[in-house]
Amino acid sequence: MKRLLQKTCINVSKSPDKALTAIELANLQKRYRAILTRGEKEPPAIPPKPSGKRGKLAKSDAHNLWERFKAHEHAILLFAKEPHVAFTNNRAEQDLRMAKVKQKVSCCFRAEEYAHAYCRISSYLQTMASRGYNPLIAIQMALAGNALTMGRE
Repeated sequence: MKRLLQKTCINVSKSPDKALTAIELANLQKRYRAILTRGEKEPPAIPPKPSGKRGKLAKSDAHNLWERFKAHEHAILLFAKEPHVAFTNNRAEQDLRMAKVKQKVSCCFRAEEYAHAYCRISSYLQTMASRGYNPLIAIQMALAGNALTMGRE
C-alpha cells in the first residue's frame, strides 16, 4: 500500500493537471481495493470476547490500520483527484504548531481578540517567508505601511 501511494504521488506531481485521469483513477482504485482484499487475510484473528468482560476488544495495530484504509478510501485517494489536496497534511500541522506552542507557553490567550491578532501576525510572517522575505524586513514593511496583503499586492 505504501509503494502504491508513493508511486501515485509521484505520478500526480508529474502530471500537468496535478491529478490523475479518469482511467488512471479507476486503475488506482482497483489496485487499492486488491491490496485491501489481500490485506484482509493478514492481520491476526481477533480473539472471541471473554464472557463477563465489558468494553471493546483490543485489535492489533495492523487490523486498525486496515479498517481505516477500508473506511476512508475516498479521503486517502482524494489527492489523486483534486489538485488542491496535498498528499500529506504536514503543511497544516506545521502551520498550527507555533500557535499551539504559544498557547502552551502562556497557558492560554487572555482574550479571543489576542488569539486572532497572534494568528494574523503569524499568518502574515509565514506568507512573507514563503515569498522570500526576511521576517524582520517584513515587520519593518508592515510598520512602514508597505506590507503586502495576502490577496492583493
